[in-house]
Amino acid sequence: MDNEIICDLCVIGAGSGGLSVAAGAAQMGARVVLIEKGDMGGDCLNTGCVPSKALLAAAHAAQTARRAGRFGIKTGKVSIDAKKVSAHVRGVIEAIAPHDSQERFEALGVTVIRAPAQFVAPDQVEAGSVLVRAKYFVVATGSAPVVPPIEGLAALQPLTNESVFGLDAIPEHLIIIGGGPIGCEMAQAFRGLGSDVTVLEMGRILSQDDADAVEVVRTRLLEDGVVLHEGAKVVRAQGTPSAPQVIVADADEREHVIQGSHILVAAGRRANVLGLGLERAGVDFSPQGIEVDPRLRATSNRRIFAIGDVAAILGKAGPQFTHVAAYHAGVVLKNALFKWPAKANHALVPSVTYTDPELAHVGLSENRARDAYSDAVRVLKAEFSDNDRARAEGTDEGLIKVIVGRRGKILGCTIVGRHAGELIGPWVLAMEQGLKIGAMASTIAPYPTLGEISKRAAGAYYTPSLYSSRTRAIVKFLMRLG
Repeated sequence: MDNEIICDLCVIGAGSGGLSVAAGAAQMGARVVLIEKGDMGGDCLNTGCVPSKALLAAAHAAQTARRAGRFGIKTGKVSIDAKKVSAHVRGVIEAIAPHDSQERFEALGVTVIRAPAQFVAPDQVEAGSVLVRAKYFVVATGSAPVVPPIEGLAALQPLTNESVFGLDAIPEHLIIIGGGPIGCEMAQAFRGLGSDVTVLEMGRILSQDDADAVEVVRTRLLEDGVVLHEGAKVVRAQGTPSAPQVIVADADEREHVIQGSHILVAAGRRANVLGLGLERAGVDFSPQGIEVDPRLRATSNRRIFAIGDVAAILGKAGPQFTHVAAYHAGVVLKNALFKWPAKANHALVPSVTYTDPELAHVGLSENRARDAYSDAVRVLKAEFSDNDRARAEGTDEGLIKVIVGRRGKILGCTIVGRHAGELIGPWVLAMEQGLKIGAMASTIAPYPTLGEISKRAAGAYYTPSLYSSRTRAIVKFLMRLG
């Protein structure tokens, strides 16, 4: 090695989690080395959260214009300039990039190395011509999309999140394999931008979410013109990259040929663990990630932490969200810098699918709550159609479903509707702080806001007792007392 660096903390991967660890540790006085072989900002900035939400914003703008007639607004035919849409997506990335840049982190005192990293010993990493020795290492290499082993698919060069945002034209007919959050978001985005879109899903779309909430999203996708094939098995793919065909078998084993112009695979992700030399560091790993304990330490080498998509707590992959990686960063900093035995807890990690309407969730679903607590569960609902702000804005599709246990304990919440991702925040806070349903019911919500729907749902907890015959008898008695 031409150079050797000795530091307190070596972070491998400059995505959301790795950057959070590096910035926090450096600003608290630790000597930090950050290694990144690709673009600073990782998947989230360059090929994930940021470009996908920028693309969705463009699609939603187009759909808003198309639907303006319901307000008496005439817009004419909506046209899409693919180059300007692409420029908008790139512009958003470029505007955020300085916050994740090498220059910013070097200004914070972090030593940044732009090269592939691999362990050469349990306490040493090689990156380019540099050997790094550290007290602790943090692996934050994220995950990559999986292309399922479908006959003929690989030869058609299908798109993934790593390539779809680089298109210079709107696909004529996009076939999406996978009906999870990414598949549904991209289906709505490209449909809004003018593509014909077909989604192929082996089960039901958004299978991890509440069925009532999913039905609202499904209805909108169908209204938008997205073709959904649920319960469909992809048998094989054929044709050419510019004229792909996907053969699908339905529940009756009848085969159908779907002709498209592009294929997008959104069928899961695999942790980035290969090529890191983890075996030389004595680290146990699998396609699910590096096996870590609840403190995010590798179970076979406690000098090494793993966070974000690459962390598999006790062998089980965790939620693959940017906000989870950032949360993991805080857990690692407490453990590595302050020797505080903090543990990761994923019980209250919120999730949001950014379709229109959005679908947000935290805690237990109704089915899981009933499995765990049986008859002690109450389900509180309120409809967006009963919310005055939603009616005024013509966005009254959706509902909130709150799961409550004994003595008013909040077990979970699902919201599907406009700005659901923002509306879920108070419920996350309430559950984290152990607040009962009464705290939400007694909150003063400004009128007219979408936030009133949370208060309405919480208030429904008291409706049976508040308007009961017993309450009426008590009121009549008290009124007689003058």
